[in-house]
Amino acid sequence: MMSPEPSHVADWQFTSTSEAQTEELARALADALEPGTVVALVGNLGAGKTRLVRAVCEALGVDSHEVASPTFVLVHEYEGRLPVYHFDTYRLREPSDFLKLGADEYMSSDGVCLIEWADRVEELLPADHLWIKIVATGATAREFTFTPKGPRSAGVLERLKAR
Repeated sequence: MMSPEPSHVADWQFTSTSEAQTEELARALADALEPGTVVALVGNLGAGKTRLVRAVCEALGVDSHEVASPTFVLVHEYEGRLPVYHFDTYRLREPSDFLKLGADEYMSSDGVCLIEWADRVEELLPADHLWIKIVATGATAREFTFTPKGPRSAGVLERLKAR
């Protein structure tokens, strides 16, 4: 007997025309997150990955002054409603360096992992993660494409879309 196929949730696109709309999206995403969620953020330099992370963290109760781009530190840990682990893989020499940061332990924890430049470590991400592609379409306008990669991320996306 074959096991049932996992429920498939289609990609979802959201267009933001302002920083205020992007912050509103981030608050809704924060409300939809659950422990153990891995969020993979991809987009060109300046697309708004760190801005989205900062707004999600703020919505989770993290002091906004604590949230910084981890470009040089590579990973930041924040305490909020859920623990937040913020990675930036831009400067990693090899994808395997991601694992040397303890990424496996972080991604299997009860916190939320927000990973910038996730395309650089895509093969090391857990099977179930939420892929968010961000494209700058103007000075403050952004196009977000959400792709759930498993049941947990599909649930997060369904809750996000319902807000």
